[in-house]
Amino acid sequence: MSTNTSVVTEFILVGFSRLADLQGLLFSFLTVYLLTVAGNLLIVLLVSADAALQTPMYFFLRNISTLEIGYTSVTVPLLLHHLLTGQRHIPCSGCALQMFFLLLFGATECCLLAAMAYDRYAAICQPLRYPLLLSQGTCLCLAGSAWACGALVGLGHTSFVFSLPFCGPKAIPHFLCEIQAVLQLVCGNTSLNELQIILAAALLILCPFGLILGSYGRILATIFRIPSAAGRLKAFSTCSSHLVVVSLFYGTTIFIYIRPKASYDPASDPLVSLFYAVVTPILNPIIYSLRNADVKAALKRTIQKIGPAGI
Repeated sequence: MSTNTSVVTEFILVGFSRLADLQGLLFSFLTVYLLTVAGNLLIVLLVSADAALQTPMYFFLRNISTLEIGYTSVTVPLLLHHLLTGQRHIPCSGCALQMFFLLLFGATECCLLAAMAYDRYAAICQPLRYPLLLSQGTCLCLAGSAWACGALVGLGHTSFVFSLPFCGPKAIPHFLCEIQAVLQLVCGNTSLNELQIILAAALLILCPFGLILGSYGRILATIFRIPSAAGRLKAFSTCSSHLVVVSLFYGTTIFIYIRPKASYDPASDPLVSLFYAVVTPILNPIIYSLRNADVKAALKRTIQKIGPAGI
């Protein structure tokens, strides 16, 4: 532990320093960040204020939007600071803190997406028992467990990684303190440490993913038994947004976390993380809301309430 802190006290996030048009990159990231926060915050406020959206699905969506705001806020502002000032140093404590929150929000989203899949299963396959299966207490328990799991994963992985010795170099081939990138700087043979991290990540990622696949297997079996094509289309449309988000999230997450550090590519991996950390959070409000009649109606009611008051 003492070697870790005495030899390396800070890191350098290389990020996109080699790119020429940093000003254009800065404006793009700032615009995306503001739109991401505004879009997800709008969902949180609508779901909290509109009585028609007080359902389990929108309860979980509010949690997803909250963590998306958190996820993008622990990545993009620091990236903007580095692009604006050219100072890419980050202390070990700051790097550890960022890694903790990245893991917290990522692990929590894994569990929340599984909870949303269970919600869709109950709504389509068990409609008469839906109020019982997804009661307010059950929803609170599922969401609370997801956040608690995320916190434990973040604390456990971060503590484990930063208990390893860092002897230099200090340059992290990434724009954030992503666990695979930080592991590149650990001294000595870390194959056992990598295996422990990969197994833990696989357990966390693949177990919820398995629950999602199981839920949608039952959902598809139920949908195919619906006699009318219109009924099948309506049932499937309630799941389409969630399926798109699951595909985006798990596709990038499995690529980033379930592999050895030897396969890390400093050229392509940051681009994948950029999509995961910057692009996906801004897509969620679009995927979940713009195609959702309930959210559109809630937004219209909110505007109508505010309109006369403003006049």
